[in-house]
Amino acid sequence: MNSIKEQYREADGTDNRPQIIIVMNFTRPTETKPSLLTFDEVNTLLHEFGHALHGMFANGKYASLSGTNVYRDFVELPSQLMENWLTEKEFLDQIAIHYETGEKIPQELIRKLVDAANFNTGYQCCRQLSFGMLDMAWHTQTEPFEGDVIAFEKQAWAQTVIVPEVTGTLMSSSFRHIFSGGYAAGYYGYKWAEVLDADAFAAFKAAGIFNKEVARSFRENVLSKGGTEDPEILYKRFRGQEPTIDALLIRNGIKKKRSESECRLI
Repeated sequence: MNSIKEQYREADGTDNRPQIIIVMNFTRPTETKPSLLTFDEVNTLLHEFGHALHGMFANGKYASLSGTNVYRDFVELPSQLMENWLTEKEFLDQIAIHYETGEKIPQELIRKLVDAANFNTGYQCCRQLSFGMLDMAWHTQTEPFEGDVIAFEKQAWAQTVIVPEVTGTLMSSSFRHIFSGGYAAGYYGYKWAEVLDADAFAAFKAAGIFNKEVARSFRENVLSKGGTEDPEILYKRFRGQEPTIDALLIRNGIKKKRSESECRLI
C-alpha cells in the first residue's frame, strides 16, 4: 500500500481527499485456469487493504498526521486486524468458492489452516519477545558499551530462552532491523500489534464479524484519526477498555476460551 497523496484540509477548510494504491504480485492465470489466489496471497491482500483503509478514511487537518502517519507501534493494527477475517467461514463463504464446482471451503479445512498456523506458536512468541528484549537492552544503554557482546546478549533475552542456543551464533551483529532498519527501540511493535489486533477483533467476534456499529466505531475512533491523538487514547475510545493478551493467547491456541456456561457461572 502506498499513498500517492495524503489527506489534508486546505486553509478554507476544504477536505482534500487522499489517493491510495495497493500493488500486489498475484498468481497469474494460465490457458486452462483463472488467477487462483493462494491463502497467503489473500492474507497479504487483506493486510495491505487494512493499510489502505487507514489512508482512505483519514479525516485530519495536516498531511503529516494523516492516515498511516502514526507511531510505529500502532501502524500495523489496521492491517493485521483485517487478516482475522480470512479464517472466518462466514467471510470465506463469500469469496472462497471452488471455481468449477461452486463448493465452499469446509470448516474442517479452515480448522487445519488455523492449526498449521499455530504450530510452534509458543516458540515463535518467545522468539519475537527475545528480539524485542535485545533491542530495548541495546537502546537503553546510557554509556558507550565496552563489555562482552555475547554475554550481554544472553543476559538480555535470558527469560525467553526455551531451547538450547547454538554455540558461536550472535544475533546482535546481524540485527539490521534495529540498527539500520528503522526499528530502534521499536521492535516490540510486531508483538504489540498482534496483541492489539487480536483484542480488537474480539470486539467484532462478540458482536458479529460484519457488525456495522463496531466497524463504524473503529473507523471513527482509529482509522480516521491518523496520528492526531495518542494511540492509547484512540484504542480505548474504540474498545472501551485497555487491551489484554487474552484474545491473542486464545487465537494462538495457548489459552482455551471459556464456554458460555462457564461465563454464566462467573
